[in-house]
Amino acid sequence: MGTRTCASRERSVEYLAERMFFKLEKQGDRYSLSRKLGRFTPEHDLTLAEVEEILELWKLRGPHGG
Repeated sequence: MGTRTCASRERSVEYLAERMFFKLEKQGDRYSLSRKLGRFTPEHDLTLAEVEEILELWKLRGPHGG
């Protein structure tokens, strides 16, 4: 399996964020992540890897996040 480009990783997190009702905003090379539904403290100044990690955890926990 080859390495994924930054653009490919960004598209993947944008898609996953939308499916799980998160709002993802890019500011330069950093990101902010907030939840459109339910309780989730917004996260700011995240790297792409941190966004991927948060979304993967939420995906594993299910739509309720717990």
